[in-house]
Amino acid sequence: MQSLFLDVLVIGCGATLVMDTVAFILKRAFGVQPLDYGLVGRWVHWRLRGKGAPRPISQVPPFRYERSFGWFLNYLIGVVFALVFLTLMGAGWVATPSLLPALVFGALTVAAPFFILQPAFGAGVAARRTPKPGLARAKSLMAHLSFGAGIWLAAALWASLK
Repeated sequence: MQSLFLDVLVIGCGATLVMDTVAFILKRAFGVQPLDYGLVGRWVHWRLRGKGAPRPISQVPPFRYERSFGWFLNYLIGVVFALVFLTLMGAGWVATPSLLPALVFGALTVAAPFFILQPAFGAGVAARRTPKPGLARAKSLMAHLSFGAGIWLAAALWASLK
Protein backbone atom coordinates (compact mmCIF):
# COMPACT_ATOMS: atom_id res chain seq x y z
CA MET A 1 0.00 0.00 0.00
CA GLN A 2 2.83 2.38 0.88
CA SER A 3 4.48 1.64 -2.46
CA LEU A 4 1.28 2.43 -4.39
CA PHE A 5 0.87 5.70 -2.48
CA LEU A 6 4.42 6.77 -3.32
CA ASP A 7 4.02 5.68 -6.97
CA VAL A 8 0.78 7.66 -7.27
CA LEU A 9 2.26 10.75 -5.65
CA VAL A 10 5.46 10.77 -7.71
CA ILE A 11 3.80 9.91 -11.01
CA GLY A 12 0.83 12.24 -10.50
CA CYS A 13 3.00 15.21 -9.56
CA GLY A 14 5.51 14.39 -12.30
CA ALA A 15 2.81 14.15 -14.97
CA THR A 16 1.27 17.42 -13.82
CA LEU A 17 4.69 19.07 -13.91
CA VAL A 18 5.15 17.89 -17.51
CA MET A 19 1.73 19.29 -18.44
CA ASP A 20 2.54 22.62 -16.78
CA THR A 21 5.94 22.76 -18.47
CA VAL A 22 4.35 22.21 -21.89
CA ALA A 23 1.82 24.97 -21.10
CA PHE A 24 4.67 27.31 -20.08
CA ILE A 25 6.59 26.58 -23.29
CA LEU A 26 3.49 27.11 -25.44
CA LYS A 27 2.82 30.42 -23.71
CA ARG A 28 6.40 31.66 -24.13
CA ALA A 29 6.91 30.40 -27.68
CA PHE A 30 3.47 30.93 -29.21
CA GLY A 31 1.48 33.12 -26.84
CA VAL A 32 -1.00 30.30 -26.06
CA GLN A 33 -2.72 31.27 -22.82
CA PRO A 34 -2.88 28.41 -20.30
CA LEU A 35 -5.69 27.81 -17.85
CA ASP A 36 -5.81 30.37 -15.06
CA TYR A 37 -5.60 28.22 -11.95
CA GLY A 38 -6.70 31.20 -9.88
CA LEU A 39 -10.11 30.85 -11.50
CA VAL A 40 -10.12 27.14 -10.68
CA GLY A 41 -9.37 27.99 -7.05
CA ARG A 42 -12.11 30.63 -7.05
CA TRP A 43 -14.67 28.22 -8.50
CA VAL A 44 -13.84 25.42 -6.03
CA HIS A 45 -13.86 27.94 -3.18
CA TRP A 46 -17.42 28.93 -4.11
CA ARG A 47 -18.46 25.29 -4.38
CA LEU A 48 -16.95 24.47 -0.98
CA ARG A 49 -18.95 27.32 0.53
CA GLY A 50 -22.08 25.57 -0.75
CA LYS A 51 -22.84 28.19 -3.35
CA GLY A 52 -23.20 27.87 -7.07
CA ALA A 53 -20.72 30.32 -8.53
CA PRO A 54 -22.12 32.85 -10.96
CA ARG A 55 -21.02 32.48 -14.56
CA PRO A 56 -18.60 33.52 -15.79
CA ILE A 57 -16.42 32.87 -12.76
CA SER A 58 -14.05 35.62 -13.90
CA GLN A 59 -16.66 38.18 -12.79
CA VAL A 60 -16.83 36.79 -9.24
CA PRO A 61 -14.68 38.76 -6.79
CA PRO A 62 -11.38 37.01 -6.12
CA PHE A 63 -10.45 35.66 -2.70
CA ARG A 64 -7.11 35.72 -0.98
CA TYR A 65 -4.75 32.91 -2.07
CA GLU A 66 -7.05 31.68 -4.86
CA ARG A 67 -4.11 31.26 -7.23
CA SER A 68 -2.15 29.17 -4.72
CA PHE A 69 -5.27 27.16 -3.95
CA GLY A 70 -5.87 26.62 -7.69
CA TRP A 71 -2.30 25.40 -8.23
CA PHE A 72 -2.63 23.05 -5.27
CA LEU A 73 -5.84 21.69 -6.81
CA ASN A 74 -4.07 21.25 -10.16
CA TYR A 75 -1.52 18.91 -8.56
CA LEU A 76 -4.12 17.19 -6.38
CA ILE A 77 -6.20 16.41 -9.47
CA GLY A 78 -3.07 15.10 -11.20
CA VAL A 79 -2.45 12.75 -8.27
CA VAL A 80 -6.09 11.58 -8.30
CA PHE A 81 -5.88 10.91 -12.05
CA ALA A 82 -2.63 8.99 -11.49
CA LEU A 83 -4.38 6.91 -8.82
CA VAL A 84 -7.16 6.04 -11.26
CA PHE A 85 -4.68 5.20 -14.02
CA LEU A 86 -2.42 3.05 -11.85
CA THR A 87 -5.41 1.25 -10.37
CA LEU A 88 -6.63 0.43 -13.87
CA MET A 89 -3.19 -0.60 -15.16
CA GLY A 90 -1.98 -2.57 -12.14
CA ALA A 91 1.36 -2.63 -10.36
CA GLY A 92 3.17 -4.25 -13.29
CA TRP A 93 2.77 -1.15 -15.46
CA VAL A 94 4.88 0.96 -13.10
CA ALA A 95 7.77 -1.50 -13.41
CA THR A 96 7.65 -1.38 -17.24
CA PRO A 97 5.66 1.69 -18.29
CA SER A 98 4.46 1.97 -21.88
CA LEU A 99 3.47 5.18 -23.63
CA LEU A 100 0.27 4.25 -25.47
CA PRO A 101 -1.93 3.46 -22.45
CA ALA A 102 -0.75 6.66 -20.75
CA LEU A 103 -1.58 8.76 -23.83
CA VAL A 104 -5.01 7.14 -24.18
CA PHE A 105 -5.72 7.81 -20.51
CA GLY A 106 -4.52 11.40 -20.88
CA ALA A 107 -6.88 11.88 -23.82
CA LEU A 108 -9.76 10.46 -21.76
CA THR A 109 -9.10 12.89 -18.92
CA VAL A 110 -10.09 15.73 -21.24
CA ALA A 111 -13.65 14.84 -20.19
CA ALA A 112 -13.01 16.76 -16.94
CA PRO A 113 -12.62 20.19 -18.54
CA PHE A 114 -15.16 19.45 -21.27
CA PHE A 115 -17.96 18.39 -18.93
CA ILE A 116 -17.08 20.01 -15.59
CA LEU A 117 -14.78 23.01 -15.75
CA GLN A 118 -15.76 24.64 -19.03
CA PRO A 119 -19.50 24.50 -18.28
CA ALA A 120 -18.82 25.77 -14.75
CA PHE A 121 -16.88 28.70 -16.18
CA GLY A 122 -19.74 29.59 -18.52
CA ALA A 123 -18.02 28.30 -21.67
CA GLY A 124 -20.53 25.49 -22.19
CA VAL A 125 -19.91 21.80 -22.73
CA ALA A 126 -16.61 21.35 -24.58
CA ALA A 127 -16.25 25.14 -24.84
CA ARG A 128 -19.15 25.42 -27.30
CA ARG A 129 -19.97 28.97 -26.15
CA THR A 130 -16.49 30.32 -26.77
CA PRO A 131 -15.55 32.38 -29.83
CA LYS A 132 -13.31 29.55 -31.12
CA PRO A 133 -14.56 26.27 -29.64
CA GLY A 134 -12.33 24.14 -31.89
CA LEU A 135 -9.23 25.97 -30.68
CA ALA A 136 -10.32 25.69 -27.03
CA ARG A 137 -10.92 21.96 -27.47
CA ALA A 138 -7.55 21.48 -29.15
CA LYS A 139 -5.80 23.32 -26.29
CA SER A 140 -7.55 21.12 -23.72
CA LEU A 141 -6.69 17.98 -25.64
CA MET A 142 -3.04 19.04 -26.01
CA ALA A 143 -2.82 19.75 -22.28
CA HIS A 144 -4.29 16.36 -21.39
CA LEU A 145 -2.16 14.47 -23.92
CA SER A 146 0.88 16.13 -22.38
CA PHE A 147 -0.40 14.92 -19.00
CA GLY A 148 -0.61 11.39 -20.42
CA ALA A 149 2.92 11.67 -21.80
CA GLY A 150 3.93 12.95 -18.37
CA ILE A 151 2.46 9.87 -16.71
CA TRP A 152 4.67 7.70 -18.88
CA LEU A 153 7.76 9.89 -18.49
CA ALA A 154 7.39 10.20 -14.70
CA ALA A 155 6.79 6.46 -14.39
CA ALA A 156 9.82 5.65 -16.56
CA LEU A 157 12.06 7.92 -14.52
CA TRP A 158 10.61 6.60 -11.27
CA ALA A 159 11.09 2.98 -12.36
CA SER A 160 14.72 3.70 -13.22
CA LEU A 161 15.31 5.01 -9.69
CA LYS A 162 13.73 2.03 -7.91
